[in-house]
Amino acid sequence: MSGNPVFVSPFHRPHCLAAAAPAGKAKLTHPGKAILAGGIAGGIEICITFPTEYVKTQLQLDEKANPPRFKGIVDCVKQTVDGHGVRGLYRGLSSLLYGSIPKAAVRFGMFEFLSNHMRDEAGKLDSTRGLICGLGAGVAEAVLVVCPMETIKFIHDQCSSNPKYKGFFHGVREIIRQQGLKGTYQGLTATVLKQGSNQAIRFYVMTSLRNWYKGDNPQKDINPIVTGMFGAIAGAASVFGNTPLDVIKTRMQGLEAHKNKSTVDCALQIIRNEGLLAFYKGTVPRLGRVCLDVAIVFVIYEEVVKVLNKVWKTE
Repeated sequence: MSGNPVFVSPFHRPHCLAAAAPAGKAKLTHPGKAILAGGIAGGIEICITFPTEYVKTQLQLDEKANPPRFKGIVDCVKQTVDGHGVRGLYRGLSSLLYGSIPKAAVRFGMFEFLSNHMRDEAGKLDSTRGLICGLGAGVAEAVLVVCPMETIKFIHDQCSSNPKYKGFFHGVREIIRQQGLKGTYQGLTATVLKQGSNQAIRFYVMTSLRNWYKGDNPQKDINPIVTGMFGAIAGAASVFGNTPLDVIKTRMQGLEAHKNKSTVDCALQIIRNEGLLAFYKGTVPRLGRVCLDVAIVFVIYEEVVKVLNKVWKTE
């Protein structure tokens, strides 16, 4: 016999210790697809979750003085249905619908635009960069959409017994006529802080969970149910992380916003008159709404993008 004998181990090497085969580069989402998919997701989501948004807003505006109008979530729903029927829970929907579609479109479009430039060579986006991209997306939606188009004062006004505005467009026209464009940017600082931190937290959590789930295979598909679960977790994290900013933003854009000199003054007045717990007023209804909201948006967004990838070739 010639040559040296070759030793063959009887034990198979575990796959986890073997060098991973390159799974290929992760697919990037074109910002145009993100804008379209985001708009569709935003419109569907707000139609489903608006009643919880209505209840949250009512409880936040229900000042402790004079005494409170509602005893809690159930009482708020009961009084609304008794006074205005089930349709009462959808009062002010048009104001949010007109804002929700472009808001989600800008958010996802900006996120994909930024993330496409911040991914590594394999197309992977780490958690920290996901947070930065989310922050950028939140600031963009706050400046371009939330303040001028989703001004909460329209919802508050239409929820009152004697509405001042006849609808969204009438409200916009009257505010610009009386206060100029500056009137539609009331509470901009609080809105930027709220939306920026909101999306930073959500996309950080979503990016972390996605990376954990996909492991070494960036092209691995995620089941819609799993995406929904991840979205709900991300939504819950954002609620506990920035509810105080949401309360301040709501007060700054309410019908009595003129009582606050600035965002800081608004926060100080809340502490002085109502205590620290007031910053978490409406947390329970907001938690339910946001978890459902974020889960629905991410699921619909991802599914619409999959469809667009088949009919809209951008590579």
